[in-house]
Amino acid sequence: MELDELVSLRPVPGAGLLVTVTNRCPLGCAHCSASSTPTGQEPDAAALTGFVGSFQAGHAPRVMMLTGGEPLLRPGLVVELARRAQAAGTRTAVLTGAFFAVREGLADPIRDVIDAVDHFSVSIDAFHEREVPRASAFRLLHRVLERGTAASIHAIGATSEDGYLDELAHDVHRAFDGAVPILASTLRPVGRAALWVSAEPATTRPRTLPCAMAAWPVVAPDGTVLACCNQIVVDRRPVPAHLRLGHIAQDGWERIEAAALASPMLRLIRTTGPEYLARLTAPRESADLPLGHCVSCRALDPAKLAGHDAVRLAAGPAGRLLDLESARRQVEAGAEDFLRRHASGRHAALVHARAR
Repeated sequence: MELDELVSLRPVPGAGLLVTVTNRCPLGCAHCSASSTPTGQEPDAAALTGFVGSFQAGHAPRVMMLTGGEPLLRPGLVVELARRAQAAGTRTAVLTGAFFAVREGLADPIRDVIDAVDHFSVSIDAFHEREVPRASAFRLLHRVLERGTAASIHAIGATSEDGYLDELAHDVHRAFDGAVPILASTLRPVGRAALWVSAEPATTRPRTLPCAMAAWPVVAPDGTVLACCNQIVVDRRPVPAHLRLGHIAQDGWERIEAAALASPMLRLIRTTGPEYLARLTAPRESADLPLGHCVSCRALDPAKLAGHDAVRLAAGPAGRLLDLESARRQVEAGAEDFLRRHASGRHAALVHARAR
């Protein structure tokens, strides 16, 4: 499974599942969106394997993305989750900071992970390179490719114009001749980076702005399953009612999938965006103000919106059709278009790998 296929599925409701395997991490990167530490919280292994074991043919995500923290602090669990997912037809991708790559060779548990997953992605940026040299990460990626597993790089620059991203892309092409694609993004003021990265200034945006980030359920470190991957939603409790789908200790995938797909609030967030919903109940004099995408979403009050015509429409077949059509158009536009809207647009074409 190559990176562009993985990204192209991101707008499709229920097509994927994001799993926080652990919030622990031995690295201390200054930009960590999850503020991970060596003693961070993590889901109960038995509950997590039971949840993934609830995948069934016809009721399973098409892809499961394992992340952290550092998921390869629990390599045996990653292998077990990948095998259980595979039994239901779900493919697995893992994203690692590659803390172990500073040593020569591959330890058996890491080798087992590479062989078990369908895609292996490594974080490389200026912050990671202070602890895991680029040469070490490249050596690991060569080993991954040699074992027949698709690989990619998740890179972060200060901005889209950051020369670091251009220089990294040049080195990656020279080292791998196009076999390793790059998902290039930019810094956000979340996690530890919230202390020193400035938020982008508010701008006037379209009245409707679909949110693909509400398409894939997310397993948080405490086992709560969310409809949103925004780090504030992942970290803070209580979760806004319209963004909580369940918990891995009580709910199987079929129930989580149903909650994500049938919610009229989530259908509207995915198709018209949360700012549109916020304006439905905003005072008339503030209805045209840019409220902020994620802030608007977290502040939504389902009780105030319950009787609105748009929400009633979204609850029925027309709402389901609108949800599907919105996803279809985004998939048709392709991975590059998605990254131009959600990552470093200038580097969106790097998402493609040459045929191996």
